[in-house]
Amino acid sequence: MSKITTETVTVRDVELTLRRAGEGETLLLLHGANGSMSWLPVVEALAEHYHVILPDHPGFGDTEAPGWMDNISDVSYFYLDVIEALGLDRFHLAGHSMGGWIAAEIGVRDAHRIKSLTLISAAGIRVDGTSMGDLFAWSPEETVTQVFAQKSFRDQALAMEPDEAQIQIMLQNRQMAARLCWTPRLHNPDLRKWLHRLDLPTLILWGDSDGIFPEPYAHAYHELIPGSELEVYENCGHVPMAEAHDAFLARLTAFTQGVA
Repeated sequence: MSKITTETVTVRDVELTLRRAGEGETLLLLHGANGSMSWLPVVEALAEHYHVILPDHPGFGDTEAPGWMDNISDVSYFYLDVIEALGLDRFHLAGHSMGGWIAAEIGVRDAHRIKSLTLISAAGIRVDGTSMGDLFAWSPEETVTQVFAQKSFRDQALAMEPDEAQIQIMLQNRQMAARLCWTPRLHNPDLRKWLHRLDLPTLILWGDSDGIFPEPYAHAYHELIPGSELEVYENCGHVPMAEAHDAFLARLTAFTQGVA
């Protein structure tokens, strides 16, 4: 089992906290609004095949937010600086939820160093006739019922009793997500105009019972990104890494290892 290490890297004026594990081709994981914990169920398994890098976005977890970071466009340009600072080239990029939005924005700006792109339950676009969930308006209990489709995962999440430090991080993450995604809510009206620029192997993974970004959002991304592949998991909500754990790992690994 690969050991997960934590380090801090200075990029511009940001002390970026990131975790590393494993060896091999680099897989950069971008988390959603709830922070890097969403990736933790699969980091060790992925580290058996890849050099995994999992940062805390500015303003999330252990990374402080700079005063100039106001929206997802800023975050995306910042990650172009991170990619350069870390010397990444021909790496795999995967993003979940808000992290999927960031990954798509990175790709349309400059994809020449990216070997493959995986979008999981991604924010970033609107679909006419299909409302997205408003995580900023839900109570913690409502959020759990919208995020998870399976009762066992809902019960587990509702039974958690976070300590004061964890509560503080959760509040911090929520505040930063609102700062970045409040207006327009959880999307960039211009992004769909530029998704055709994602001229690289792209995989889209989604749950059929996602209460935040319902399944039509997956099909919209699939139609907008040329040559993309789509897989939708049954009885799965917003976090396929948890509710479709084994199938998710198998599909992501097969896809990334199959890219020339």
